[in-house]
Amino acid sequence: MNALVATNRNFKLAARLLGLDSKLERSLLIPFREIKVECTIPKDDGTLASFVGFRVQHDNARGPMKGGIRYHPEVDPDEVNALAQLMTWKTAVANIPYGGAKGGIGCSPGDLSISELERLTRVFTQKIHDLIGIHTDVPAPDMGTGPQTMAWILDEYSKFHGYSPAVVTGKPIDLGGSLGRDAATGRGVLFATEALLNEYGKSIHGQRFVIQGFGNVGSWAAQLISENGGKIVAVSDITGAIKNSKGIDIPRLLNHVKENKGVRGFSGGDPIDPKSILVEDCDVLIPAALGGVINRENANEIKAKFIIEAANHPTDPEADEILSKKGVVILPDIYANSGGVTVSYFEWVQNIQGFMWDEEKVNNELKTYMTKGFKDVKEMCKAHNCDLRMGAFTLGVNRVARATVLRGWEA
Repeated sequence: MNALVATNRNFKLAARLLGLDSKLERSLLIPFREIKVECTIPKDDGTLASFVGFRVQHDNARGPMKGGIRYHPEVDPDEVNALAQLMTWKTAVANIPYGGAKGGIGCSPGDLSISELERLTRVFTQKIHDLIGIHTDVPAPDMGTGPQTMAWILDEYSKFHGYSPAVVTGKPIDLGGSLGRDAATGRGVLFATEALLNEYGKSIHGQRFVIQGFGNVGSWAAQLISENGGKIVAVSDITGAIKNSKGIDIPRLLNHVKENKGVRGFSGGDPIDPKSILVEDCDVLIPAALGGVINRENANEIKAKFIIEAANHPTDPEADEILSKKGVVILPDIYANSGGVTVSYFEWVQNIQGFMWDEEKVNNELKTYMTKGFKDVKEMCKAHNCDLRMGAFTLGVNRVARATVLRGWEA
């Protein structure tokens, strides 16, 4: 099931639980604006190349729209729509004053030189500079983009509007990026996992974890969980998968990954088939890679008691039903991986104030938001007698619906 169908389905179930009227429900789903622009650049060899850039701005009832910009060859409009909508609910669940957006450029960043990527980013910014802004729409990095991309957008935007560090987040520290942003999603996963396990009288210490995906989120989550006494028994990435039932030495693995560009060949564990990573024996499973990896084919085989969705949309609705019948507790993505956007919000706040925080303050504030977020989700679960995914969706949708009605926007 694709991301848009699944997101719409969750939204409709939440709207029904909340008893929203059909007009309001319909207006909450329709994006505020969809932008599509042609970006033509001279390549290094002098030939011209054209790319399509786009931005879906979903909702701004609670504040400026917020969401990533991805550079990827298969940018599917449906998926971008789903991700923009998901950002609307995610920012509402985190209780930060934003709406949702998403965008990007259909290109293969690996096939372009640094100077071609810079030209492409600047042309894209020229085309959309009057449609984004500190109080309108604040982009961030996503697949295929990073701090350097944000620096180019900031510079190009500032040519039109004056120096505006708050127009993007995920910037380099030297241009107003926030300390703690790099680890934020992974650290949020740690705080979310702690909150969930506490609910069941457990702690991270001594629990066995399996992590699928060892990019930014997976590697930070692994490092922080192992520092807190969790035992990581299996890890995978695109190069391969490894397992060690006594617990993987994470600092050693991080060094290996840095040197070898992947987990494959790590001597501190036995190689296993990456496809089997999700069904390894463990207490807590953390999918931190792609969407749709837990589906009806493998859901019955999953041995974990808890699943923490660090990736976007890793669990298909069919798998959701199978797992809930088995009594597996799933902490949904729109809460579990919201640490990144929460620290992006802190970055924006620091830029607007012109006053930067130290890393300890960033991490403490993140913990406060994640802990409060879990309490809010649990309250919705009790009020509507539903699971954590519906608890999070009803919480997010309800906050956006209330803001929409209070502003007098309902149809």
